[in-house]
Amino acid sequence: MRLSVLDLVPVRTDQTTADALTASTQLAQTADRLGYTRYWVAEHHNMEAVAATSPPVLIAHLAAHTTRMRIGSGGVMLPNHAPLAVAEQFALLEAAHPGRIDLGIGRAPGSDPVTSLALRGAAGRDDRDIEAFPDHLDDIVALMSPHGVRVPIPQQRYILKATPKAVSVPQLWLLGSSTYSAHLAAAKGLPYVFAHHFSGQGTAEALRIYRENFRPGKHTPEPLTFLTVNAVVADTRDEAMALLLPQLQMMARLRTGEPLGALDLVEDAEQRPLTPQQRAVVEAGARRAVAGTPADAAEQVRALAAEFDVDEVMVNPVATARRGTDPATAPAREATLELLAKELF
Repeated sequence: MRLSVLDLVPVRTDQTTADALTASTQLAQTADRLGYTRYWVAEHHNMEAVAATSPPVLIAHLAAHTTRMRIGSGGVMLPNHAPLAVAEQFALLEAAHPGRIDLGIGRAPGSDPVTSLALRGAAGRDDRDIEAFPDHLDDIVALMSPHGVRVPIPQQRYILKATPKAVSVPQLWLLGSSTYSAHLAAAKGLPYVFAHHFSGQGTAEALRIYRENFRPGKHTPEPLTFLTVNAVVADTRDEAMALLLPQLQMMARLRTGEPLGALDLVEDAEQRPLTPQQRAVVEAGARRAVAGTPADAAEQVRALAAEFDVDEVMVNPVATARRGTDPATAPAREATLELLAKELF
């Protein structure tokens, strides 16, 4: 079984952005050393607990600090960006790190309405870019190719390319949390990943639609997908659940409309009061996550892979830390990767 990593670059209450980035760099190096297949970073904006705002910047940094595994976006939220800008960024990343770059693309803005207006409105982008998402995907593929795109200008042969002389291209993945993306990925013959770690709802249906409707693409002759899941692994189940609690509470606040803050330390999360609705969200999230001892967590990963018929699982190591932890480290996140690797590799 192949294992990969999703990283939102979480920011704890004891961390600065610099601390969180240092911890994630060390986490990526741990994953690289252990033999993980790929390491993806997300795009979220104006969130106190998430430092992953710019996937290309993070990918450049992480790829330069690792040597083997693929580094990619999980994902670039395309409505926020001009297709040419995305194509240029990832063409350069691929040139710098050939054969190691994944371009995962999503259709959602990945931000609240106010942030979205500041991010997209200033660039003259609006919901028409969401509607044009399928065409923009095609544009990116064409722009990153060695031949580029011929622009129909009268009496002129004008070729537009993301980079002057591409030798290889990033692997393009379509991301989604609805059946819309499953249908689109199947129609375009693209690899596809459903955001199972986010809600755990609709995964089986989305993957069924993708597989049943898949049309072979130029670089993807057969359906290609994997599973994402939140994970915390520790020496005991009680410790794993304690390290998981702050992440679950953050999701509960998000789902119930409360303001989000940085990710709590374990001791603070254990003292935080919750409404009945929030407790229900926490309990549901705990059931969906891979959490427990190394042996139990490995069995949960195997069971998920069998249930959804995938041979790769991407874990989002969401463990926080206890008071007194060095802010520039994330030892519980690194331990999750190390303990899973010992059981599954």
